[in-house]
Amino acid sequence: MKTNVWWVIALVGAQLVATAVAADTTNAPAPAAVAKVALPKLVDLGAGKCIPCRMMAPILEDLKKNCADKFQVEFIDVWKNPEAGKPYKINLIPTQIFLAADGKELFRHEGFFGKDDILAKWKALGVEVTAKPEAKR
Repeated sequence: MKTNVWWVIALVGAQLVATAVAADTTNAPAPAAVAKVALPKLVDLGAGKCIPCRMMAPILEDLKKNCADKFQVEFIDVWKNPEAGKPYKINLIPTQIFLAADGKELFRHEGFFGKDDILAKWKALGVEVTAKPEAKR
């Protein structure tokens, strides 16, 4: 009788595998396999305790939220993580680096850089960005 139990288990297992294989007839890529479109990036190198850097923080957050479909925004605190800033070879903070989608540096600015100036620079670099109005406080 034990032989019959194992035979039934084997048949049920084979049927489950056949059903699973037959169910996947779409040949569609899995969601994780869908390629992301590369976007240009604004990298701001600064520090949380630097006054001009702190003035940049709300601008960067606004750009990150409202321009995410046009470019990425990344902040690197070079006082907390000096190693992360070394590849950029900065002289002072804050420094904003505009990178193409392939990572090539397009432009570099040292010091505070206002939102309108950032958007104008992206436009000059060929990235069409329309400033969305900020929410009133």
